[in-house]
Amino acid sequence: MLTLVGRGMSNAELAARLHITPGTAKAHVASLRSKLGARDRVQLVIIAYEAGLVSPSG
Repeated sequence: MLTLVGRGMSNAELAARLHITPGTAKAHVASLRSKLGARDRVQLVIIAYEAGLVSPSG
C-alpha cells in the first residue's frame, strides 16, 4: 500500500488496483498515516522514497 501511495495513486486508483472499495483504501491510508506518524499523504510519499520503495524513475 505504501509503495502505491508513494507512486501517487489516489484512493480510487488504489481501490481499483487492489480490488477493494474506495472506503477501504481510504481506511488503509489513514492507518498508514497513523502507524507511521505521517501528518498527510505527502509525508507518506516522502517516507516511501526514504525507505527505497519508490524512486524518481518509477
